[in-house]
Amino acid sequence: MELLLPQRGGKRKGAGRKRAVGRRARGSHKARPHFDRPAAVLVTLRVADYVWNLRSARSFRLFEQCLADALGRFGLRIIQFAVMGNHVHLIVEADSSESLSRGIQGLSIRIAKALNRLMDRSGTVFSDHFHSRILKTPTELVTAIAYVLDNHAHHFGGTATRDRFSSAALPSDRCERILAQPRTWLLRAGWRRAHRVPP
Repeated sequence: MELLLPQRGGKRKGAGRKRAVGRRARGSHKARPHFDRPAAVLVTLRVADYVWNLRSARSFRLFEQCLADALGRFGLRIIQFAVMGNHVHLIVEADSSESLSRGIQGLSIRIAKALNRLMDRSGTVFSDHFHSRILKTPTELVTAIAYVLDNHAHHFGGTATRDRFSSAALPSDRCERILAQPRTWLLRAGWRRAHRVPP
């Protein structure tokens, strides 16, 4: 009679993290593209389900202050943004892939600390890693700017007007305090095209 011994190694049936039912897929854990020169990037940050509405006046004030405190740090420059109820879209200019990672991580920590103070709690604020996509052409950049600044119409309905929870509605003095001037030709050209500014 053959003796059956317990097997070790290999994948055990049912092992691993269970997939959350009814929730949006989390951000990819694949390695992000490497770049070592300034690039335009579309970034999305999503908060956990229990975090308060980001489009409230008090949450938005904290978000603006975090942007101002992080202005130009780690070689990351925020060019445009839009705040939705449970996520944030950013168009940034990063000097390198390392600058992107360090800059977004630093900004995320600032936002998390500020929101936790507001909610009088501690712990994780963002649901997962940030999602990013490099924008390589002026057309891609114009499309991304329109997507970010008009995103509220997609989520909340209505026509694409200036959203007061985005950089489109910022007065000039707050723009200077929060947003950085793009340094690359691509971002300058794309921004002019998106806003129909003559060269």
